[in-house]
Amino acid sequence: MSNAHSAAVRSGRLLLLLPLQAASVAGLGLMVTGPLAGRWPFSMEDGVNRALADRRETLVTAFSAGMSQLAATETIVTLTLVAVLALLLVPGVPRVRRWRDAAFLAGSVAAQSAVFLVVTVVVGRDRPDVPHLDAAPPTSSFPSGHVGAATALFGGLAVLAAGRSRGARRVLVVGLLLLVPPAVAVSRVYRGMHHPSDVVVGLLNGGCTLLVMAYALLWSTSGTRTPAAALPAPRTRPDDIEGARTATRIPAAAPAGPRRVVVVRHPHGCDDGTAARVRALLRGRGHTDQVWTSTTAEEPAGALAARVAEADTALVVVCGGDGTVRACADVLSGSGIPLAIVPCGTGNLLARNLRLPADPDTALREALAGTTVGIDLGRIHGDGLAPTRFTVMAGAGFDAAMVRDAPARLKRRMGWAAYVFSGLRHLGDPRMRLTVRLDGGEPLERRARMVVLGNVGSLQGGLPLLPDARPDSGRLEVVLLDPRGVAGWFAAAGHLLTRSAARTSGPSLAGGQERRAARGALEYFSAERIDLRFARPQPRELDGDAFAAGSRLTAEVEPGALHVRLPVRQPAEPVTTAEPVRAADGAEEPGGARLAARPPARTGRPDGVR
Repeated sequence: MSNAHSAAVRSGRLLLLLPLQAASVAGLGLMVTGPLAGRWPFSMEDGVNRALADRRETLVTAFSAGMSQLAATETIVTLTLVAVLALLLVPGVPRVRRWRDAAFLAGSVAAQSAVFLVVTVVVGRDRPDVPHLDAAPPTSSFPSGHVGAATALFGGLAVLAAGRSRGARRVLVVGLLLLVPPAVAVSRVYRGMHHPSDVVVGLLNGGCTLLVMAYALLWSTSGTRTPAAALPAPRTRPDDIEGARTATRIPAAAPAGPRRVVVVRHPHGCDDGTAARVRALLRGRGHTDQVWTSTTAEEPAGALAARVAEADTALVVVCGGDGTVRACADVLSGSGIPLAIVPCGTGNLLARNLRLPADPDTALREALAGTTVGIDLGRIHGDGLAPTRFTVMAGAGFDAAMVRDAPARLKRRMGWAAYVFSGLRHLGDPRMRLTVRLDGGEPLERRARMVVLGNVGSLQGGLPLLPDARPDSGRLEVVLLDPRGVAGWFAAAGHLLTRSAARTSGPSLAGGQERRAARGALEYFSAERIDLRFARPQPRELDGDAFAAGSRLTAEVEPGALHVRLPVRQPAEPVTTAEPVRAADGAEEPGGARLAARPPARTGRPDGVR
């Protein structure tokens, strides 16, 4: 992977902080207008507004009018356009840097505005009960849009000026630019347009946006290189499925006889055009005996079990998302029948973790020409939850509530982003009390917002929620998320994004070194069997499907239980040995390989804190 591509991936992952920022600001607003409204210091805000309104003077009023107008929407848009054009046309600066700086400034202003608009939809706060010196727009008083916009624009210009000027000139220019946002903040309170907390959060909103955009567009793409001697030693543990991808490639042969291919189709995820192309691709590979079955709410795997029992089945093709794949994997576990995934769902997390192509046609084409790999499954049950299996993750608490309450129509239109809006509704949910027992050990008493058990570890955008999870490790990874306040959420997100940007550095969790991270907001475990007990029934989810709330979950790993067809990539370096997948009769399966050699077994004891 090129350095430019790696930088682009890191930038995209860092931008995932913006939805979390919007959720945090909205949660803070709900607290300020709700349970904290009558408590200090918020109980003093009306007095501050009245005191300033009673002491207005002509000169100060004129100054505040100028500052307020400077941060008005029309002025901010105009100044941003002028600044962007100036950055693009400035002489003596490399073209790449000009475009990067312009994108940073315009993106900061736009991102701050987007966060502001989302928050005003969630939080409705009336403006102070004093005479207003400006026309009141129809948006909420919380947070201050004028202050946030001024912080994004003038703070962004200060960041750029700090990198382009030197000496006393830099101090003067940067200092003047940084004085504008607080001057606007004081002016907005003076003019009766905002409570003091509105402008404080406006400053925080603009500042956090600048920080995210600077990391994403300036500092993570600066082009600096680390000297080779300073780089950490390569990790001996390969990532996820690299062992399988670098195994000796044996082209898949056409079926020798009339062996059947069963295609499971999710009717909403896989449209008619995709279905027609899947049919043609299979026929082109010699699979003329095709049996199709559609999923329903009552039969999430369709009639797969009956179809594979009717005749000798060479392959099962699943055209759907993680929920459909999970249901089919539950049927195929231990059968030895290979599964090909055609990603057609909202998240497609298993496909992403197995590094399958995102395009359904390409994914199927490469799978048919690929190799068969054995991956683990998680087997889980609980009160009100019959024994079933999962391929990606199972969870309880915040994430399950978010999955449960995401509207189906919004998911079809927006994809995984629909979960962000659903999550906003549950930021204020109470923490849950739970007991964790790992491999039959002593119970561990914990409090958390959510608990996730994972067979694989990455979320959308490659965000490593469980950075040590691998689908062939013979273990399940566990994470407890328990952030305390806005700072806790940002600490957790920052830790995950940092791990995402440098996944190959740092030690793995080998030898029982389970740990806490992000100031205690994240706690990791690893085990072959996990027993969870909740003090109160909690919402639960498996591979993106919501299940009935309950107070118990027990999960254990089934090593190598599912055979999956995966593309084979050309090796970039010498390859470790791979264990061939064997059929039920003990014969070696053509082109089959398990993932690369597994790491040493790890205990589930939380006796190492890092």
